[in-house]
Amino acid sequence: MYTRGGDKGETSLYGEGRVPKDSLRVEAYGTIDELNSCIGVALSACHDRGLSGQLKMVQRELFTAGADLATSFVAGGAAARVPRIGKKDTRRLERAVDSLQKRLPRLTRFILPGGGELSSRLHLARSVCRRAERRVVSLGRSERINPEMVPYLNRLSTYLFNAARYANALERVEDEVWSAR
Repeated sequence: MYTRGGDKGETSLYGEGRVPKDSLRVEAYGTIDELNSCIGVALSACHDRGLSGQLKMVQRELFTAGADLATSFVAGGAAARVPRIGKKDTRRLERAVDSLQKRLPRLTRFILPGGGELSSRLHLARSVCRRAERRVVSLGRSERINPEMVPYLNRLSTYLFNAARYANALERVEDEVWSAR
């Protein structure tokens, strides 16, 4: 399906008219979409049911985050009908991080991203998450956004880091410690 609506470099926001495709808002929710795709790629290498279930939950939350960012943060109208990322989503990620950390050895040194296939894919998702967070911070400096979006993305990058470490533990691959030359 195609509409030709974006052929002149603009796109529609939910209930709000059109904006340039390189606007801060589109850049922010586009990076969220990229992150969601990275998690989908990671899921294709995930054989642990618990971790897989958590990652699928994250994907659903990221879809909500994209809708949240594609709609202005004002009361009433179309904006009132859009699902939003909330404190409960951030708290759920905190519980997931706590659960993973209980299963992992304490980290005392920096590690290099990588290891097994699933871990490597999760580290890539983590770095895209950090970029999404930066894009959302930039957007928040020029427009009103959901105040829970940055804390959510911050916890998500922490979750993805720990999920990558956990994936290496599942595959019996040691994290590679970084050392200065």
